[in-house]
Amino acid sequence: MSRGKLIEAAGTVTLRDKDGKRQVLLVHRPSYDDWSLPKGHLEPDEYEAVAAGRETWEETGTSVELGRPVRTIRYPVSAGEKIVHYWLARPVASQHRKADKEVDKVAWLTPKAAMKRMTYADERAVLEEALELGPTTPFLIVRHAKAMDRKNWSGRDQARPITSRGRKQSKMLIPLLESFGVATVYSSTSTRCVQTLQPYARRRDLDVHGWSLLSEEVGEPNLHDVGKLMRRLAREAAAGGTPTAVCGHRPVLPTMLESLGITNRMMQTAATVIAHLDPSGEAVAVEFHRPRA
Repeated sequence: MSRGKLIEAAGTVTLRDKDGKRQVLLVHRPSYDDWSLPKGHLEPDEYEAVAAGRETWEETGTSVELGRPVRTIRYPVSAGEKIVHYWLARPVASQHRKADKEVDKVAWLTPKAAMKRMTYADERAVLEEALELGPTTPFLIVRHAKAMDRKNWSGRDQARPITSRGRKQSKMLIPLLESFGVATVYSSTSTRCVQTLQPYARRRDLDVHGWSLLSEEVGEPNLHDVGKLMRRLAREAAAGGTPTAVCGHRPVLPTMLESLGITNRMMQTAATVIAHLDPSGEAVAVEFHRPRA
C-alpha cells in the first residue's frame, strides 16, 4: 500500500436501455488517453454519493439518480492512495457537453463493447458486478438534525426545534436525498424531525407526511407497531419503485433499522442509513452516510 494521504473520489456505472439493448456510459480523458467510468474527487464536506452524481453530470452532461452501491476500488497514486466509490445509476436527463481538456468524448456502449474499450481492469470488474445487480429502490432512514437541548427548552418536547447547526445539517441533506431521487418523505410528527426534512421537501415541492408512531412519546412504548409500520412503508416504496425517506428519533431508530433486517448502529444527528430494497421490500444492500455538519 502506498504511503501518503488517502484521496477520495466517487463515480457511477450509469446504465440505460435503448432500442432493446443495454448500454453503459463511458468517458474519454485526453490527458490520460483512457476510457473509463465517469468519476472525480470529492469536494470539501461533500457526501460520496453526491460527488458520484455531480461528477457524472460534469463529465458527461447526463444527470442521474443513484441506486445501490457497487464495489469500491483502491490504487496507488503519486500523493498516496486513491479510493473510488461507485454507485449504480440511471440517467434522468442529458444535454450536449462541449469537449474540453478533462473529457473530450462521451459514449453509450453495449456492455460487450464497453468491456473492450475500457482501459482499466479494476473498472471492468466494477462494471461486471453492476451488470449482475437486480433492480432496487432506495429507502433512507434519517436521524433528525441537531435539536435544542432538553434542559434549555421549556415547552412540550415534541415542539423542540432544531438549532442553527441542525438547520445547516438539514440543508446539507438536500443533495444527498436528491442524489437518490427521493420522491416520498415521512417523518415523526415531532418538530425536530419535520424540520430536518422540510428543506428538501420544499425544494422538491413535496409534503412531509407525519407519523406520530415514529415519535419518542408514541413510538417507544409501541415498538412492535413501529416495526410493522416500517415494513409496510418499505413494501409500498419497493412495490412502486418510489425512493423514500423516513426521519425518526434515537429511541425508535433501532427498531426502524432492525425491522428491515439492518443491524442497529449508533447514528449521529442527521446521519442517514440507506436500505436498497428488492421488489419484495427486502434490504439487499445497505450504506451509511455520516452527517456533514
